[in-house]
Amino acid sequence: MHETIERLTAGGPVVTDGAWGTQLQQRGLAVGGCPDAWNLTEPEKVEEVARAYVQAGSQVILTNTFGANRFVLARHKLDDKVAEINRAGVEISRRAADGRAKVFASIGPSGVMLMMGKVSEAELQAAFAAQAEAMAEAGADGIVVETMADPAEARLAVAAGRATGLPVVACMTFDSGPSKDRTMMGTTPEQAARELTSAGADVIGANCGQGIAGFVEICRRLYAATNGPVWIKPNAGLPELVDGRTVYRQTPEQFAAYVPQLVEAGAGFVGGCCGTTPEFIRAVRERLRR
Repeated sequence: MHETIERLTAGGPVVTDGAWGTQLQQRGLAVGGCPDAWNLTEPEKVEEVARAYVQAGSQVILTNTFGANRFVLARHKLDDKVAEINRAGVEISRRAADGRAKVFASIGPSGVMLMMGKVSEAELQAAFAAQAEAMAEAGADGIVVETMADPAEARLAVAAGRATGLPVVACMTFDSGPSKDRTMMGTTPEQAARELTSAGADVIGANCGQGIAGFVEICRRLYAATNGPVWIKPNAGLPELVDGRTVYRQTPEQFAAYVPQLVEAGAGFVGGCCGTTPEFIRAVRERLRR
């Protein structure tokens, strides 16, 4: 295990941050807009999100770089700014953290599928490497590969992260199958744990896809299949469309009520994904204090 992860988890479960996309939308990001571009055009608003999580008690915050790979950025004609956007994302979160939290840079899916044959493993590896190198140069404390459905893509992203020497967290999204315990590609928690551990991830986990109640058993299964800590970031329940807006009904208190069960199931890092806010993180921190 990487020494950074050992130090972080030595004192018990670590509180991470919550959602970024929905927080940026509250600050004016248009639906379908490019969140990552805001690192260059609206850095103050991005920093507001990061700082709010630090103030709420996050010990690890992420970066606004989830879609900052060349394939996703190409849709917005920004693929020539990969390094610039990723560096800015890390620098913004570092300013917000101000030494009070670690900054783990976010790498999300490429948006292209290996199995379709439109992109090669080498091309995908190079895209993730460009992200990871820029993140490391900007001073990230770690890298989080998140919201992955295809273990083959996740392995490539993990390899890119490991090449920097930084600790790497690798997370899959389990939202498919009758029990919502498989990724879109049919991968089980046990298969994901084996794949990501063998790829060299220091921490494995799950994020997004469903509410916190469904994460307890997924966490337990991941923990049983790996030797390292487990990273858990559920959504604030399932989204509903109300008057054209996406609404999450779960309250911070309802969310935090599951935290003891997650810790019992083996969670070493606990935070939130879509729909969660700094209030959710504050509630998680308070529940852990108890």
